[in-house]
Amino acid sequence: MNQSHRSLSRRSFLRRASVAVAGIAGAPYILPASVFGADAPSKRVTVGFIGCGRQTYYANIPGFLKVAGVQAVAVCDVDSWRMAQAKKLIEDHYAKKKDSSFKGCAAYKDFRELLADKGIDAVMISTQDHWHVPMAVAAVRAGKDVALEKPITRWIDEGRLLANEVAKHKRVFRVDSEFRSLEPMHRAAELVRNGRIGKVRVVRTGSPKEVFPDEPETVTEAPAELDYDLWLGPAPKVPYMQKRVHTPQNLKSRPGWMRSLDYCDGMIANWGTHLNDIGQWGAGTERTGPVEIKATGKFHDGKVWNVLEHFDAYYKFANGIEFFYQMGEPHVRFEGDKGWIHVNYAASKLSPERLKASDPAILKEKIGPEEIHFPLKSEKQDFIDSVRSRSQTLEDEEVGQRTTSLCHLAHIAIQLGGVKLAWDPDKEVFLNNDAANKLAKRPPMRAPWSFDKL
Repeated sequence: MNQSHRSLSRRSFLRRASVAVAGIAGAPYILPASVFGADAPSKRVTVGFIGCGRQTYYANIPGFLKVAGVQAVAVCDVDSWRMAQAKKLIEDHYAKKKDSSFKGCAAYKDFRELLADKGIDAVMISTQDHWHVPMAVAAVRAGKDVALEKPITRWIDEGRLLANEVAKHKRVFRVDSEFRSLEPMHRAAELVRNGRIGKVRVVRTGSPKEVFPDEPETVTEAPAELDYDLWLGPAPKVPYMQKRVHTPQNLKSRPGWMRSLDYCDGMIANWGTHLNDIGQWGAGTERTGPVEIKATGKFHDGKVWNVLEHFDAYYKFANGIEFFYQMGEPHVRFEGDKGWIHVNYAASKLSPERLKASDPAILKEKIGPEEIHFPLKSEKQDFIDSVRSRSQTLEDEEVGQRTTSLCHLAHIAIQLGGVKLAWDPDKEVFLNNDAANKLAKRPPMRAPWSFDKL
């Protein structure tokens, strides 16, 4: 496994030169490719992948390799077998293309070594959820633009920290969710934002049901290819169990950590950050939050798996919009004073049930040139376009913070027994509830990890 940094390449040298020129002459950060030749930053974006599980192998690496002008140059994982699969996938791709500009894919066990690689412009982070914000914060501090797998946070306060760090370091950030790129979701949100169902009164969303297979398992030694302590990182120190982590040398099975509260919040956040984002996008509430929350649910009582078995949440926004979110079927429904639009994610892509409206004519309406138009492109293309232009992505850090917080607010209400909570979306604090505010804050990380020492 090659963990050494690549030597300073011509492309790296020219990138540094372009930044220096921009600083001296007041030139724009992104310079025309013709100024420096084919390898200029304006044309090529180098990407490193942190986390090499199934999402990276089957979706994120292939997705970025489809974007023109992107070169995958590094992978990182605490599981050496998984990292080797990702490295091979990338190198086989360029070998097939016979791309002479590709100089190999570096491999790093420690994400901090990848972030120190000056030849990397941007990173795609796809690890277990408890690592998301620490790695993303470290990345922006290292000068990298960041695409971060959803859900981007586990606690509300760390999401605000992340958003502040992105702004402070002037980085580009993209929540890596593909749902804004799905035509039915995009079409529904665009129609709703342009008033085709009148004033929005109600938004309804749903996540898939959680599945809990047979769980009993004994404590064993971690497989040789896994650095379990680094996998845990800031999470509590607990004995290794396969169902707590992932199946060794297997990229297809769903990892067990997705059902453990030590590392994630379960379906309420995992899918909520997909569907609730579309709900907020269409309703125009994507940069604020509710003022009232009520939620009920039941946590699974397992030895390792303990996320929610079911939940039912209600939110009310200051503008009067009511938002209902429950576990059941993945969907988004907008109800206005002139009609409704419903997107059924579970339906076949070719089924008329996929996208429906109270009046089918609504779905045939054209969006005028002076109305709101949402770009329709892949989440990877959106991220890379913004890396080049230094513009805001379609799902930036603030949007990600607000949508993920919507999931956390319900999760907190459930932990407190279903009490009604009042929320100040501007200050991001609960009103008159210290217990709720405590649950909104990330607990201290396991030593030696902290945001001050990343």
